[in-house]
Amino acid sequence: MKKCIIIVLIIIAGFCTIQSQAQSFILKAGMSLPDFYVNEGEDVEMTADYMMRTGFHAGLSADFTLNKVLSFEPGIMFSSKGAKSSDNDAGYRRDVVVALYYLDIPLLLRAGKAISDGIHIYAAAGPYAGVGLSGKSKITSEFSGVEEYNEVDVEWGDAEEEIKRLEFGATFGAGLEIGSFFIGAGYDLGITDISNIPGDHDDFDFKNRVLRITAGYRF
Repeated sequence: MKKCIIIVLIIIAGFCTIQSQAQSFILKAGMSLPDFYVNEGEDVEMTADYMMRTGFHAGLSADFTLNKVLSFEPGIMFSSKGAKSSDNDAGYRRDVVVALYYLDIPLLLRAGKAISDGIHIYAAAGPYAGVGLSGKSKITSEFSGVEEYNEVDVEWGDAEEEIKRLEFGATFGAGLEIGSFFIGAGYDLGITDISNIPGDHDDFDFKNRVLRITAGYRF
């Protein structure tokens, strides 16, 4: 946890330094629909069938204009990830919600084009790095009319039952900017396996995926 705090402080300090050179800033927030991508491989069988859950994201980006079309847009984003699953077998129901919270650092190359006075369309893409901050697994089970609820903190680390704290991926999106306001949609494609399955299961993958709907304001 101490290492995580140090990393976050370094990231924030670096972003504050970047801000002093930016032409403008974009405050953004919106709804996230995270999910897990699972490739079971040849000899690992997952019992859960994960689905999208509803989350949120919020953050700030700095804009560095490169030319009339392109700009570089580094940012800092608090993002909720994870997924949910539901099983119902022979009268036993089990619902699980895995909520993971990350500090993401996207580095976007953004291309924009004016379609009328004060209205632009844009597309953006680039890599991102994520640092896991916290997480919970919320489990609701029911059998013969008796319901039980349990909540467990997610453990971060390198042990088999833990989740890797650092994540890398690619993010891309598109949208519409009207004056100082914009709305858009994006997708985060996790590249790194966040699980700690032992080395003899190299073909197993467990990765984050996030669909985002975002609104923002440029100032």
